[in-house]
Amino acid sequence: MRKQDYELDTTTRNGVLKLRMRGRNVLNDPMVTKGTAFTHEERKALGLSGLLPSGVTSIEEQIRRLNQQYDRVSTNLAKNIFLHDLRARNEVLFYRFIAERLEETLPIIYTPTIGDVIERFSYEFHGTRAVFTSIDRPEMIEQNLMDFGLDADDVDLVVATDSGGILGIGDQGIGGVQIAIGKLEVYTAAAGIHPKRAIPVVLDVGTDNLGLLNSELYLGERHPRVTGQRYDEFIDAFVKAVNKLFPNALLHWEDFGTANAHRILSKYKDECCTFNDDIQGTAAVVLAAMLSGVRRSGLALKDHTIAVYGAGTAGIGIADIIRSALVKAGLTEAEAYKKFWVFNSRGLVVDDLKGVRDFQMPYARKRADVKGWKVADPRSITLEETVKNLHPTILIGCSAQPGAFTKEIIEELLTEVKRPIIMPLSNPTSMAEATPSDLIEWSDARALVATGSPYPAFRYNGTSYTIAQANNALIFPGLGLGVSVVKARRVTDSMVYAAATGLAGIGSLRRPGAGLLPSMRDLRMVAATVALAVAQQAIEEGVAQVEPENLLDAVWDRMWTPDYPPLEIAD
Repeated sequence: MRKQDYELDTTTRNGVLKLRMRGRNVLNDPMVTKGTAFTHEERKALGLSGLLPSGVTSIEEQIRRLNQQYDRVSTNLAKNIFLHDLRARNEVLFYRFIAERLEETLPIIYTPTIGDVIERFSYEFHGTRAVFTSIDRPEMIEQNLMDFGLDADDVDLVVATDSGGILGIGDQGIGGVQIAIGKLEVYTAAAGIHPKRAIPVVLDVGTDNLGLLNSELYLGERHPRVTGQRYDEFIDAFVKAVNKLFPNALLHWEDFGTANAHRILSKYKDECCTFNDDIQGTAAVVLAAMLSGVRRSGLALKDHTIAVYGAGTAGIGIADIIRSALVKAGLTEAEAYKKFWVFNSRGLVVDDLKGVRDFQMPYARKRADVKGWKVADPRSITLEETVKNLHPTILIGCSAQPGAFTKEIIEELLTEVKRPIIMPLSNPTSMAEATPSDLIEWSDARALVATGSPYPAFRYNGTSYTIAQANNALIFPGLGLGVSVVKARRVTDSMVYAAATGLAGIGSLRRPGAGLLPSMRDLRMVAATVALAVAQQAIEEGVAQVEPENLLDAVWDRMWTPDYPPLEIAD
């Protein structure tokens, strides 16, 4: 923040803006400008009278004009570019527009449109506000972070990616910086984290994407991904730099490849305040949907059996948090593990098979567990064969295998299970294991369904069905807000669990066809609820550095609203 030009308290909802700059500098700073909303008195004092048309418009009138412009843009990628051009001009107006059309614009600034933006990053580059670090210049990490212009007390969040596992499109090199930017925009839109209190970072370790390496326009390091000790040393140097420069910040890991995501989280979760959204955020929102489904299923949580189809980073993260819930419900650790049947690309994970990863092994079944099953190949047991022999009550898909949950599988499941909970979570919709309309039709509306992608409501047998989207945006913004309110030293497993139960506890409609989770249009309310649960848990566990007298007031006061702040014109 350029404190010599202006001062703004970013820790409260509407801090006063003390402004020293004049003339075009005022209009060119996106955090300071109000554009045509400056009054004539303000224009005269700031040297703007000759730089703006005579009309003075309110922020509401500015939004009406933007609505007309935005609605004329034809493609989602073009809408994303339009919105980020707006953010580069006027940050308050950008977030006000997003807030007023949140359910509609969230898929534009984040998934799924962000995938196109990432792929086109080097080809469409027109500047971006982020920190770029390189494994070829590790000695520059601290300076890179300092170049962003924020001091130790100015930062609540650092979102970092190495672009190794971007959404469903894999290694995207330097372009992955856009996922960090998009994530922080959701933090602000949903939870009111002030946009000046967050830093997006890309850790450029090279890329194995041959298309990028062979492109003359690619802007990242032109060599294959670095792995092994050099990679680990680079990550370690980055963590140390963040902890040194921004000791109260939450370090959020985003879209790391499967080989690194669990390993990095395990290494640093007890050393600093850190969180991996692909593992913990995904797990928490799925747990919330599952708990909501369990209440409607008529079966106690400890009596459910869970099949996880896709035992990668997200799938095992989901299994881990559900296992914790089962233990809290009264099972032992050993009993909880036995509730799971997980699948990798080779089929059911059994402990005597090759290729089982370390983080999958705790969920591997014993060969004796499948003894006597009728299967075509004992070395590769399919989902359909498992359903026929086991009839799990909860079916979770993280496989990116479209259509994997077939009509035959669902019909077989229903022969033994009254109200199965079925969650095809793979993104985008083209990768989903099943569509919600098919699941409702095949099960005659007995299935309790949540998805990873957004789907419109639909009618079946005269009832309108709203499908819950297990979107991480229902979890991570509130978790980050809760952490920042109490300046938590760590993100504990219990805090993530509290986020999930806080979300699951939000009253949902009991009408037929109601979704298992709140609507995305209610994100501000959801974020505040999750933040309260997380902050309270941090206090109870003793990891909070601040214990507000009134926690609700503290959360509310930290939720920035996109309004032009009160202006104090300084000499």
